[in-house]
Amino acid sequence: MTEALDMRFSYNKLFKLLIDRNIKKKELREMSGVSATSIAKLGKGANVNTDVLLRICNALNCDVGDIMEFVMEEEPADRINDEEEKR
Repeated sequence: MTEALDMRFSYNKLFKLLIDRNIKKKELREMSGVSATSIAKLGKGANVNTDVLLRICNALNCDVGDIMEFVMEEEPADRINDEEEKR
């Protein structure tokens, strides 16, 4: 069986940057004008609008690559088995 890979965005770099700069999430919301819901989505690695990323980058004076990265993960085995059973 081959291992399938799942790709997603990770915002761990953003949260490390906030720690390094001693900025709390609430302060980031105030600085950037981004909603609490969007900050929560980032914490869960969920999709956000590119406008949210732009506002954060402007507030922190950084590049999008400084706050996010593309990561590959292995898919859970049960998902792979489900897909193979469908064939």
